[in-house]
Amino acid sequence: MKNINQHSLKITLLLLLLLPAVASAASAWWNNSWTSRKILTVDAATTGADIQETLTDVPLLVRLHTGNFGYFAELAENGKDLRFMLDDKTALKHAVEKIDPLAELGFVWVKLPTVRGGVGTDAFTMYYGNANVADASDPHGLYDVNQALVYHFNEGETLPQDATAYTLHATTSTATVDPAGWITAAAKFDGQAGINVSNAPALDINPDSGWTFSTWAKIDTAQPKAVLVKAKDDTSHIQLVLKDSAVLAQYQDANGNLAETGAAPITLGQWQHIAVTAQKDKLILYLNGQAVANTPITLAAMKPALQIGDGLQGWLDEVQIAKQARSADWIKFQYRSQSPDFTIINFGQDESGGAAEGPNYFLIILQSLTVDGWVVIALCGVMLVISAMVIVSKSLALNRASKDNTAFLKQYRHVDAEHLGDLDRDENEEDEEISDSEFLSTLIGKHDHFQSSPIYHIYHAGVQELKLNFGDSAALTAEGLNLVRTRLDAAVVRETQKLNKNMVLLTIAISGGPFLGLLGTVLGVMITFAVIAATGDVNINSIAPGISGALLATVAGLAVAIPALFAYNYLLTQIKDITADMHVFTDEFLAMVSKRIADRQRGGDGLSVMFTEEFINLIAERIATKQQGQSS
Repeated sequence: MKNINQHSLKITLLLLLLLPAVASAASAWWNNSWTSRKILTVDAATTGADIQETLTDVPLLVRLHTGNFGYFAELAENGKDLRFMLDDKTALKHAVEKIDPLAELGFVWVKLPTVRGGVGTDAFTMYYGNANVADASDPHGLYDVNQALVYHFNEGETLPQDATAYTLHATTSTATVDPAGWITAAAKFDGQAGINVSNAPALDINPDSGWTFSTWAKIDTAQPKAVLVKAKDDTSHIQLVLKDSAVLAQYQDANGNLAETGAAPITLGQWQHIAVTAQKDKLILYLNGQAVANTPITLAAMKPALQIGDGLQGWLDEVQIAKQARSADWIKFQYRSQSPDFTIINFGQDESGGAAEGPNYFLIILQSLTVDGWVVIALCGVMLVISAMVIVSKSLALNRASKDNTAFLKQYRHVDAEHLGDLDRDENEEDEEISDSEFLSTLIGKHDHFQSSPIYHIYHAGVQELKLNFGDSAALTAEGLNLVRTRLDAAVVRETQKLNKNMVLLTIAISGGPFLGLLGTVLGVMITFAVIAATGDVNINSIAPGISGALLATVAGLAVAIPALFAYNYLLTQIKDITADMHVFTDEFLAMVSKRIADRQRGGDGLSVMFTEEFINLIAERIATKQQGQSS
């Protein structure tokens, strides 16, 4: 038992020593050259997206506006000071598409290594506030090797520029750039030939890996036929077609066989996410992140050129092509993360780097502590550990005792006077050793026979006394009954002592903690004024650190006393309830013995009956006296 308590004390002290290190690690600042930061969390299931797949190397759009970011004035030109960190050492690739401090809008792409589906959340940190740093925006590093083409349609572009490392820029284009797009600017088509992209190896389609096209589209009017995208080589093609006010996907193989999905109606005048994936055996059409139609195909290898927006009247934004059939969860996450209607990203509070770079007030207080202050705080720490151990062990023990009391009384109610000792069982040495420790008896002790029940222990004492000295209860005299009653009262006292064991340690923490802290404060103040008197330096800067350090001792004392006070009153109430139950059971047990005597002596001589009546009156008087004492 002694070794176990020492081991528990060591573990608790180690945890207390590790707490400052854990807090320091949680608040570590990546680089003090940046003045501010904001923690962002990504929850793929927060809007009911039911994304179960773990996605890798995902480009995530971070929309900044006044609702989630109020420090556009602190950003350097075009957000060149933005940095995104997965932890204190791992920088995330990012690309700034647009930062408009006047309109207080920002669009930044960040490459996340993983996005966990289900209920998983992923966190990363955005640092900002460093005007002298170089621009680290890296559009080419944002996408994985399967992303073949991405057109953002930035303002000022004559031909759409590919943002991926493949740099598959448009060959020709009749589209114009409209600044009022879905994600910054968009391409506006007027029904002409649209955008053409020459074939390149990155655009080749492999049946084993598949192919994906996605875009945001806004169509104001129904149109007889327009092509959103067409990937075509000499023998076959895949295309996404707009007919009237519905979209459908088509695949034509080298033999001229045409397969097409069902048509999915779109809402005119609204931005909508449209995607199509070509797998080895299936063509799937997606609208707003949901698969809406599909058709079986036999995909063949292709070396296509691209036509985008041929004959289209409307707008396209964020045109993307992947040489891989993206999963349904990928497309769903792409739609929801790029739509402001869904809160995939949660923005934390802005934190100032001044707190990290400037004075650490808690450190200043610690540095101002004198030796006596450290001694007082150390003693308070020991008291806190001891009181915490008492609170935990006592709470567990009392909870276990209440449960065992309830279980024992439930069975005791069914015992009659003639079989009073049926629930009793002899205790072995192992049970007695474990019962000496509340903590051990609660956690590893046996509970198959009410070992933690104080009421059972009283019952056991009474039954053993009857068995040991009075084998036949019918021969019990008045003196004998007084002996049984004395044995029961002694058992109640012993159980009450067990319940109150170590409670004095909490009272010491309650009364001693504040006084000990006050002693440290008084000594600290005395030393501070003594130093002032010796040096003659009277100013607030010389007084304040010493006073604050001295007051820390009082804080330490209160930190010990306050939780101990609340815990003590709560535990004391539970102990009083259990003690009252023990007294009530003692009276009930004596009444049961009296009933047994009466049953056996009924029909005997008058003296026995008189004795039984006298004993019953004694029991009634005893119960009334105890009830009067409890009410007072």
